[in-house]
Amino acid sequence: MRFTATTIIALLSTALTLGTARAADGPAATKASAWVAPVANPIFFESPAIGTEARPIFIWQNLNQDFVTQGGDAQVYALQLRIALTERLAIIATKDGFVDFNPAAVLPHDEGWADIAAGVKYAVVSDDQARFVLTPGFTFKIPIGEESAFQGNGDGELDLFVSAAKAFGPVEVMGNFGVRLPMNMDEETSQLHYSLQVAYPVCRWFKPFAVCNAYTVLSEGDNLPLGSEGYDLINFGVSNAAGETMVVVGGGFRTELLKQLDLGFAYEKGVTHSDGIFDDRFTVDAVIHF
Repeated sequence: MRFTATTIIALLSTALTLGTARAADGPAATKASAWVAPVANPIFFESPAIGTEARPIFIWQNLNQDFVTQGGDAQVYALQLRIALTERLAIIATKDGFVDFNPAAVLPHDEGWADIAAGVKYAVVSDDQARFVLTPGFTFKIPIGEESAFQGNGDGELDLFVSAAKAFGPVEVMGNFGVRLPMNMDEETSQLHYSLQVAYPVCRWFKPFAVCNAYTVLSEGDNLPLGSEGYDLINFGVSNAAGETMVVVGGGFRTELLKQLDLGFAYEKGVTHSDGIFDDRFTVDAVIHF
């Protein structure tokens, strides 16, 4: 087939028209169905979308062989809830659940309930035409978990964050940046956290993504000198990790089984701190939209 300049211009015009129509006819930028929701780092990688949903989560994390436990693993069973009060405002419950800790050595096998964290988020910018949304928010962690699961320490933790998402044609870019501020700086460390996800929905059944999550310790606590922190679930309050950054990269996909139900899978691998707690992690979730 021979392509002339007129043919090429016509094809480009058609593609532009279809892309514009997709943006105009698609869901509002604040709606959860408009975006591929994060799977990895579920406690702190909060989507900027607003919606009402229940999200059961299962995490299997392998502990690094060079960590103080000489390897082992941990499982987490959790349920997140989000309730949209308006098209822009939502209440979010991001942390809870049960932790099963299985170290290979030094520490005994133990289990217990996790702390609870909840808060609100509000979409201050929602541009349907540009497919862009910007949503700040906060959560507060209540330290009612059990010490056997490395929970319950400190006097609570405030997380201030901002999330954003922008579509570039079929490609979705989503990011989150926040700061964790413990009420007791001796028991827990303050940290920056940042996440970036790039997704390319192929069809409703297959929405792959690549993701990067990172944490930087800002201040030290007075607890064990482990050299690195506990990523998202645990705040050890270590005494020798100020300035240290943990980076985790991975990928996965979502699949939309029903209009009200999609499943997610993610795999993450730690790429810094060979002696830290994080080796690799598998996360599976289900998002039930209401």
